[in-house]
Amino acid sequence: MDRILFKDRVALVTGGTKGIGRAICMHLAEHGAQVACGYGHDQQAADGFKREFSEKGYQGDVYQCDITEPDQIGAMVERVVKDLGRLDILVNNAGITSDKTVLKMEVADWHKVLRTNLSSCFYICKAVLPHMLKYNYGRIINISSVIGLSGNIGQANYASAKAGLFGFTKTLALETARKGITVNAVAPGFVKTEMTDKIPAEIINKILDQIPMRRFADPHEISRVVVFLAQEDSAYITGQIYGINGGLYM
Repeated sequence: MDRILFKDRVALVTGGTKGIGRAICMHLAEHGAQVACGYGHDQQAADGFKREFSEKGYQGDVYQCDITEPDQIGAMVERVVKDLGRLDILVNNAGITSDKTVLKMEVADWHKVLRTNLSSCFYICKAVLPHMLKYNYGRIINISSVIGLSGNIGQANYASAKAGLFGFTKTLALETARKGITVNAVAPGFVKTEMTDKIPAEIINKILDQIPMRRFADPHEISRVVVFLAQEDSAYITGQIYGINGGLYM
């Protein structure tokens, strides 16, 4: 029964070859969705993902795209629709960090993170919406962060982008509420990924001291909420923010 949860549904997940995005792609495919996995520049990771995806018998493919370029996004969306037939679920997951205090942050650092983590969400939603409106159906899930709620020293650009996703989510939810499309956001806390694996042990211990559950999340614990929001039965949930942070921010 699980395998047909997303029967005949097509999902596009940006930043899908690693970490949270990879878990989301695998989880959606496990429940029967055809998955278009977007990636940026890491061809090795994309090839490895595609190989494992195929070995599991899942349906879908990987799609390279610079999500800061609207023209590339439009072309990718058209390729996905041409290859897989339609587009029902969009997960805006891709993101980067470039951390410095405001005093030391270069203007380029600010614009790069805002364009990648926030503007790209606007670009891709604008490209995807006509395809969802064609069927009066869609599920859009934006992956934000607890940092967008709490702020964090050295992450003014990242926090601003992730907080901006909340306002974007709620506005688009209002605009599409009568058109069969839901728009929600997920705000993870600290998650076990390649990115957090690089954090020095002494910093990790300080972070863990702030988390009531005293651990980082597994990517699967984030993807399961995305799968819930992507279901057809979640049709009355829109404009909401789901925090998954082990009690770090309440």
